[in-house]
Amino acid sequence: MYIGRFAPSPTGPLHFGSLVAAVASYCDARKNNGQWLLRMEDLDKPRTAKGAAETILHQLEAFGFEWDGSVLYQSTRDRFYSEALETLKAKQLIYPCTCTRKEINDSSTSVGIEGMIYPRTCLQHPIKPDAAIAWRIKTNAVSIRFRDAVQGEISQSLTTDIGDFILKRADGLFAYQLAVVVDDAAQGITNIVRGADLLHSTPRQIYLQQMLDYTSPCYAHVPVACNSTGEKLSKQTLAKPIIDQCAIKLIIDTLDVLGQHPEIGLKHAALKDIWYWAINHWDIQQVPKTLAIPVPAD
Repeated sequence: MYIGRFAPSPTGPLHFGSLVAAVASYCDARKNNGQWLLRMEDLDKPRTAKGAAETILHQLEAFGFEWDGSVLYQSTRDRFYSEALETLKAKQLIYPCTCTRKEINDSSTSVGIEGMIYPRTCLQHPIKPDAAIAWRIKTNAVSIRFRDAVQGEISQSLTTDIGDFILKRADGLFAYQLAVVVDDAAQGITNIVRGADLLHSTPRQIYLQQMLDYTSPCYAHVPVACNSTGEKLSKQTLAKPIIDQCAIKLIIDTLDVLGQHPEIGLKHAALKDIWYWAINHWDIQQVPKTLAIPVPAD
C-alpha cells in the first residue's frame, strides 16, 4: 500500500510554491492508488500563525484536494518525540549541549552545507552549569546514500557536511528532523514527494530512521518554485497566497511547472476533470531534474 503525505507548516496561507509540492505528492499518491495523508507541522509554536492551519485546510478543499483520515497535528505529539529521544539516549547516540550559536561560530573550523560544523565541544568537555540544554546526535563517520525518484543518486557525509545535529532545542522544542521521522513512521508513510529545499535534510532523516529501527520511505524531491530573483517562494519572500477563484489556472500552471504538459483545453474544464486528467497522466519521470524553477508569469 502506497501511503503519501503533505505536511505544510502553518506559518501562513499556502502560496504557489506550496501548491507545487501539494499537487506533486497528491498526483503521485493517487496515480499509485495510494492514500494521501495531511499533517500540520505546527511544532515550532513561536512561528505558527494564528488561524493559519484552518486557512490551509480551506485552501486545500477549495482546490479540490481530498485527504484520507484525520489531520495529524505535531503540536499534540511531544510524548512520542520524547520516547524516540529516550531510545536514542539508551543507545548512547545523543549528548547534551549548552553551546550558543555565537560560541559555535567562534570555535568551529569547518564549514558544512548549512553553516559551521559543531566542533563537539560538549561531547569532549563538561557542559556549562545552569545553562539551557539542547540534545545532539553523534554522526561518527556516517555516510548516507539514497536514490531520489527525481534528483537521482544522492550521497552525503553527515560528519563533514552536517555534523552532530540537534534533536531537541535548548528552548525545549523538538527539532523538525526528529519529529518528521517519528511521524512518518507512525503514519506508515511509504513515499515522500516534497520540495527540493528539503533534499539536504533527507540523509539526516534516513540516519535517524536507521538508528530508531524504522523503515525508510522512498523519496522524490521536486523543484521548488522561485521568484524572478531566484529566491524560493515563501512567507519571507512575500509570496502571494493562492486564491480560490484562481484554482483552475493555478493547478494547470503547477502541472506545467512539474513537466506534465497539461492540455490547452483544460483551462475550460471543471476542477474535477482537471484532477482526473492530472492523476491519470501523472509521470514523475517528466518532473524537471532541477532544484528550483521560476514561477509562470501572471
